[in-house]
Amino acid sequence: MDFQFNSEQVLWRDTVNNFMDKEVGREYTREHDESREFPEDVFKKMADLDWLGLLVGEEDGGSAADPIMFAIFCEAIGKFSLDTAACIMTSMFTATNISRHGTPAQKERYLRPFLRGEGKFSISISEPDAGSDAASARSTAVLDGDEWVLNGNKVWCSGAHLPNATIAILARTSQERHAGFSIFLVPNTSPGLHIKKMNTIVRKSLGTTEFFMDNLRIPKDALLGEVGKGWFYIGEHLELERLSIAASQVGNARTALDDTVRYTGDRKQFGRALSSFQVLKHRMADDETELEAARLLVYSAASKMARGERALKEVSMAKLFCSQTAFKIAFNGMQALGGYAQLPEYDMERYFREAKHGMVGGGSNEIQRSIIANEMVI
Repeated sequence: MDFQFNSEQVLWRDTVNNFMDKEVGREYTREHDESREFPEDVFKKMADLDWLGLLVGEEDGGSAADPIMFAIFCEAIGKFSLDTAACIMTSMFTATNISRHGTPAQKERYLRPFLRGEGKFSISISEPDAGSDAASARSTAVLDGDEWVLNGNKVWCSGAHLPNATIAILARTSQERHAGFSIFLVPNTSPGLHIKKMNTIVRKSLGTTEFFMDNLRIPKDALLGEVGKGWFYIGEHLELERLSIAASQVGNARTALDDTVRYTGDRKQFGRALSSFQVLKHRMADDETELEAARLLVYSAASKMARGERALKEVSMAKLFCSQTAFKIAFNGMQALGGYAQLPEYDMERYFREAKHGMVGGGSNEIQRSIIANEMVI
């Protein structure tokens, strides 16, 4: 089996990495993490390069890239911050759902502005009493004449507060457990929608929110796709989301480990470089080994998806292992840098914070294990 990228994939990897080095970089990332500001100029530059439409069909103005090219993209944009990567990736998932299931009018209203970098998307699934058990969500959508009336409380909805954002809201249209959900496209300025940004230790640039729907009235044509198909559409979304999270974690862990190697090579204690001590040398060797294994899991899952095969188990394995690997590498980096790891200008504390979040976001590691076990028919 050949694990090497072909020439097109190598060029794409180098192109995105060069963009991240020149147009984003470490200082820019630190500034946006500290200020909790969305990287608007980076988002627009990616739109100008037609990168936001990677997952969008060509007939809708996108490039219809395969999952391998998408994983390469996500690995590269996660190199400095998983939050920066999420600022881009979060909108891309919903754009895919609209490209696949939206009406021509919905594509014109929402998809076209997004591809120009003028609009954003957020996806809302979780509720205060329905996190990992998302099928227990109780927010409702009731058809009243030519309008849907939405009521309920949603939480952990990243990017819902951003200017020109449209939220894809999962709500109940019947009491069936899975077939009772539908998705609605709701501009975040809609009357009856009350959004509150949450003060989290991560997702600082993207931001995550809680919101309430109080007799929120939206047009009948705000429904995405068919009534009762929302759970199925979310399933499509989550497979891509988990692949992208895993790939971005590999990219970020690569930077964290490189930073650790560089620091321990430069730092002298007891008359010699820290990297000469066997305890650190072996720890970094283990990290390198596990990181390579994590990367192979990502591209194994992406390859299976590119062949049009079901890859639910593979993306869950990738997301589980990559998140654990990223956290371990960041944790070991914190130990190696000692007191300096606490300083934002050394970046390691950001890697550490964001890696911990990666073990929950996009489906907790416990849920990934349950999915893998189910696919094994245990």
